[in-house]
Amino acid sequence: MEQVQPADVDVLAKSLGELPQAVARPVLVVVSGLPGTGKSYFCRCLSERLAAVILESDALRRTLFPQPSHSQQESARLFKAIRQLAERLLRQGRCIILDATNLSERYREYLYSIAGRLEVKLVLVSVRAPSPLVRERLAQRASSGEGNSDAGWEVYQKMKSSVEKIRRKHYVADTSRDITPVIEKIMREVGRI
Repeated sequence: MEQVQPADVDVLAKSLGELPQAVARPVLVVVSGLPGTGKSYFCRCLSERLAAVILESDALRRTLFPQPSHSQQESARLFKAIRQLAERLLRQGRCIILDATNLSERYREYLYSIAGRLEVKLVLVSVRAPSPLVRERLAQRASSGEGNSDAGWEVYQKMKSSVEKIRRKHYVADTSRDITPVIEKIMREVGRI
């Protein structure tokens, strides 16, 4: 297990509120995508069907770092804590939906390892949307101050070049369209229909 400040995991756990009921066969859903593509929207819609804890990296970052810098050191500390929290919750029988950019296969490998070690079902989802729509969403989010993310169009453009293809079986959800069919497929795969 990675070394992390134990208090970080406890602080994040306390911020989650009431947890869904434990199940015999928990699931780890890893959602990947650029800012503004609709990851949080997708996660909320999926959680209406799958009783799961949503670990939203932007919200958890603000829990640990009220004035986030988004530095590499801050991100490393945050994601180590998130991975340990996910593992703790999965061991308790809680389903997890991880809402983060998860753009690099190298970082996704940590999550694959957790699922393999705990022998839990792993579901990977790539969330996408056309760039003009993303730009519109990010502008709207900036003007309304809604959501937990600070990422704007510049961050989206910068991160776009770092997207690595998911090398394992995964679902693609285009949030400019109806995502219900993708959610139905995921529910069938996890045996919750």
